[in-house]
Amino acid sequence: MSSEKKNNNTIYQNIHQDIINRCISGDQKAQFQLYKLYYRAMYNTSLRIVNDTMEAEDIMQESFLSAFDKMDTYEGKVSFGAWLKRIVINNSLDSLKRKKVDFESIDEYPVDLTEERNDQLETDKYNFNIEEIREALPLLPEKYRVVFSLYLLEGYDHEEIAGILGISSSTSRSQLVRAKQKLLKILSENQ
Repeated sequence: MSSEKKNNNTIYQNIHQDIINRCISGDQKAQFQLYKLYYRAMYNTSLRIVNDTMEAEDIMQESFLSAFDKMDTYEGKVSFGAWLKRIVINNSLDSLKRKKVDFESIDEYPVDLTEERNDQLETDKYNFNIEEIREALPLLPEKYRVVFSLYLLEGYDHEEIAGILGISSSTSRSQLVRAKQKLLKILSENQ
């Protein structure tokens, strides 16, 4: 292994590695310390997906318990926060699947995917702040909100979203365009 590659792997390990090592050995104070560092971000990630405060809280708690059980499998190839977030996202999506959310269903109106490329130009004429968007996001239909959150907030690409949700990448793209259209409509109506 080259020293450059080794250094890239250890960058993430060194940030909270002492706490992680103590968690692996079962130190409950270290677990609580790690929980305090990440709980708010993990709760918000789950909430954006499931759109239910109590459910997001439960998922966040379950995710931490799962992470503590699997802590010895964390290899440091990504940041601990990214590793934990993946657990939270998977648990949140599992919760939606248990509710039988249909991400594949087609809406009654067609969507032109060229709108995705032109969307930035169109949104420039609007002046919405982040708080307005954050308040409107829960009003989106579930399948739109999830794709919107995974793509724009969590940083997944359409192929990754397709794999996660069991849909085609074109469905992911069309759901994102529809989510943006619906969000703009909600925000415009609230002004």
